[in-house]
Amino acid sequence: MDNTILGYTEGQIAQFGLTFGVGAFILYMLFIVLNLAKESKAGKFGTFILFLVLSFGMLGFLAKNLIQWLLGI
Repeated sequence: MDNTILGYTEGQIAQFGLTFGVGAFILYMLFIVLNLAKESKAGKFGTFILFLVLSFGMLGFLAKNLIQWLLGI
């Protein structure tokens, strides 16, 4: 039990924080984009463009997790 915190290694804690912490942050950012679309009265097409452009960076993180899951890494 050397180098553990509550029975978890540093790597396990980091993986948990990366998966769930960043996932929660992504959901919060989606809420911010939705709020921005509502306040600017963007309409359906404008809301789609906002989500497409502002959420494109999140797609890379989600794709990385999906590829790791598919490859079993």
